[in-house]
Amino acid sequence: MKYLILSTLFFTGMVMGNQAHAQVNVHVNVNLGDQPGWGPEGYDNVEYYYLPDVEAYYYVPRHQFIYLNAGRWEFAASLPGRCRSYDLYRGYKVVINEPRPYLHHEMYRARYARYRDYYDHQPVLHDRRDHHEYYDEDGPGQGHGHGHAYGHYKEHG
Repeated sequence: MKYLILSTLFFTGMVMGNQAHAQVNVHVNVNLGDQPGWGPEGYDNVEYYYLPDVEAYYYVPRHQFIYLNAGRWEFAASLPGRCRSYDLYRGYKVVINEPRPYLHHEMYRARYARYRDYYDHQPVLHDRRDHHEYYDEDGPGQGHGHGHAYGHYKEHG
């Protein structure tokens, strides 16, 4: 009887161990549909974009721009009015997949300084050129992203 109980326990343990070993936890994080149309092609998952031209970040999951305003980080649905001439579709974007990169802003600013004024070097997801939705004409947090930001696509000299 003792042999039967031990055999049953051993057999049950082997079966349970094999089932646990056979379970594979696969987690693939794809947020391609959440990325803005001006985001660069070729990335399945993006947490943040760093925009060297305006020294700002864009947090993809919450669709928020993050930029310094009077020494404090602002989180807003649009860039501030001072960035109205910046073309998100033409400017260079750096993909950053680490939490809160703006807390290491000096490092990113130094590392990607060479990409300032580096226009038209990245294919974007959806190049529409009719984009006025990303600028706040009324100041941080006051507008609703409907500023007249682009001036109808001006070339940089």
